[in-house]
Amino acid sequence: MKPSDHTISQSTRTTLTDVVHWNRELEHVHSRIAPRFARPEPWLRVLAYLHGLLSEIPRKNGWQIAEHAREARPDGMQRLLTSTVWDANLVRDDLRTYVLERIGDVQAILAIDETSFPKQGRKSVGVKRQYCGTAKRLQNCQVGVFVSYIGTQGHTLLDRELYIPKCWFEDSERCREAGIPETAHFQTKCELARRMLERVDQAQIPVAWVVADTVYGSNQDLRDWLFLHHSSYVLAVRCDEPVEIMTPQGRQRMTVAEAQARFLHTHDWQRLSMGEGTKGPRWFDWAVLPMLYRCEDDGRHWLLIRRHPTDATDQKYYVVFSPAGTPLSVMVNAIGARWGIEEDFQTGKGLGLDQYEVRTWTAWYRHITLVMLALAFLTSLCVQDQAIKTASREAPQHALSPQPLTRPEMCHLLGHLIWPVPHNVSFLLAWSWWRRCHQRRASYYHIRRRLKAG
Repeated sequence: MKPSDHTISQSTRTTLTDVVHWNRELEHVHSRIAPRFARPEPWLRVLAYLHGLLSEIPRKNGWQIAEHAREARPDGMQRLLTSTVWDANLVRDDLRTYVLERIGDVQAILAIDETSFPKQGRKSVGVKRQYCGTAKRLQNCQVGVFVSYIGTQGHTLLDRELYIPKCWFEDSERCREAGIPETAHFQTKCELARRMLERVDQAQIPVAWVVADTVYGSNQDLRDWLFLHHSSYVLAVRCDEPVEIMTPQGRQRMTVAEAQARFLHTHDWQRLSMGEGTKGPRWFDWAVLPMLYRCEDDGRHWLLIRRHPTDATDQKYYVVFSPAGTPLSVMVNAIGARWGIEEDFQTGKGLGLDQYEVRTWTAWYRHITLVMLALAFLTSLCVQDQAIKTASREAPQHALSPQPLTRPEMCHLLGHLIWPVPHNVSFLLAWSWWRRCHQRRASYYHIRRRLKAG
């Protein structure tokens, strides 16, 4: 029999008072970054920008955020991202402090990954025809490298870097137009990831593990840096990744796939869950082999293999650096936690992570930083809400409890109840007129340029 609504604990219901409290929390977050602005006007506009990111507007670009903020023109929001005086890197540091206060965890995991932003044309900073993970094919896009902080209570994006392809630095005029600093130089995605890890290390943030996919796991320089800084890692590698294994015949160099074929037997596999998925525990078979590092067996380097329980051909390989005696289950849990950064990308794109219409270096970093701040704010709310509901729950054991509030659900409530989309008739008509006039001017000058070019 389907349970009736009265069996659901009233203490778990979200009220309007709760949503109003969320708004006050955003104002608190906003007040923390005030010292990063030279004047109060742009600082206040940042709050309106955050409201737009957290609202229900279809696309989180400067035009629609300005309209949502009930400004007559998009100029103010565009200046906020381009020419107003404030430092996005200092706001990023404030964001990091806020995250550590809300979900700080000595057993936290850092996940490194990249995501792509499809773009048109060639003016947007760093854009190039390259592999786009969003579209799963070669496409004109930008690529951002990110670090996510994953604690036991929640996870959110902590840092970001824009990948600039090497061809850009061969065209100084193009770099100048996009606002790329003269001090900038080409860096690979792995080098950008290391820059962000260095910032975490300099801030003395305790981290239990660093996890990443094959783009970063196959980079020996990154692995060496983590080893030298005593940072435990579980990094995915390709099947042809070379490793050194101690065999009865002595040290031998081989690929990870060859090591598995030669030295693993049926009894070496263990079935373990790498965490809860949408359909329950994610079960896989796992096996681990000791691995040499610089020709030495230090008892801290391992080759870890994951196999699908029903498809033996579906396998993934990882290299591990961890304290001696680390249980296999701990390594597996670290791998499972990496899914957190994928969820951060998904939620972040709902907040406008990929919906911006900016072209310059400064504007990209400012927009992305504000999206990350909005994401951290939602993460903090989820953690607070779950803690309150857990502490106050007095329902009998047979009562049903709803799923915990998610970041998209909180965003939905805030967008409808606190910052609704404007519905003033004259205001909307004025914006429609402005957009059409702007589009006509843009079309006129575009056609004129093409005619001049022949």
